[in-house]
Amino acid sequence: MRASIVIRTLNEAQHLDDLLVMIGRQQTPGLEVETVLIDSGSTDGTLEIARRHGCRITHITKAEFSFGRSLNRGCAASTGNILVFISGHCVPVNVHWLQNMCRPLIEGRAAYSYGRQIGDDDSNYSEHRIFAKYFPDHSAVPQTGFFCNNANSALLRNVWDDHPFDETLTGLEDMDLAKRLVGRGMKIAYIAEAPVFHHHQESWASVRRRFEREALALRTIMPEVQLTPLDLLRCLATSVTGDWRAAARNGVRSTTRLDMLRYRWNQYIGSYKGNHEHRRLSLKAKERFFYPHVNEKAAQDDWLGPLRRTPPHESQQPEG
Repeated sequence: MRASIVIRTLNEAQHLDDLLVMIGRQQTPGLEVETVLIDSGSTDGTLEIARRHGCRITHITKAEFSFGRSLNRGCAASTGNILVFISGHCVPVNVHWLQNMCRPLIEGRAAYSYGRQIGDDDSNYSEHRIFAKYFPDHSAVPQTGFFCNNANSALLRNVWDDHPFDETLTGLEDMDLAKRLVGRGMKIAYIAEAPVFHHHQESWASVRRRFEREALALRTIMPEVQLTPLDLLRCLATSVTGDWRAAARNGVRSTTRLDMLRYRWNQYIGSYKGNHEHRRLSLKAKERFFYPHVNEKAAQDDWLGPLRRTPPHESQQPEG
């Protein structure tokens, strides 16, 4: 059995070396591993780092790029029975990440799996709480619904052969595929025991654009979901006050209150711009994808306290 780790990159030198070091440390009995980089024009040393670690490198031009097309190219260049996707700015938390991610696929319990994402003190605290909402501390094999995230996921090769990623979407190609697979009776697994640190160092404009393109894609995947101006104001007020209270409760000082407000403002302005159409809404779907609620159990998550990732060259990551 072989796992091909496919990494999409564009100027990911800041975290790529740590990612590849942790890939090299994975404990994967009975599982061969190869790493494939699909790069869309890096100029910051990303490719030199990848060559140093022995990655297979393939390219896609910026003009050709879409999230789905990039992954399809990376998958086509790989040889594994299991296709593992991880962002170039994610770093596995421990040495069991890969084995845990692949296990439900190897055992035939799912066709597509995705793992936990957490932030550290370099991340905006508002994003910590988004991670806590969508990536809880307990697994679901299989899960209900079709949420999935390709920043940290795995897919059976023979499933991808028949169901490649949509190359026209502006984002959420993972959810689109998961929805199609669930519609054909296949299972999606969430693996809390396969966590990664997900690092976003973005400008406010980049935050806004990211949520805008995801909301635009969501209109295609779930056209009944819409965010109204009243929803925007309610979500903004609730999420900001929730962030402030959670930060105070957990002793977090790495993100100022003003920066939490800025993050949420750009999140919801981007979401509104991407999703604003006069369509009948599904209240349940709207709450799932836009509302800032974090359930009581997630609010007690240990990862919501102060946390700094130790680079792997300084000390071994925890194995738990």
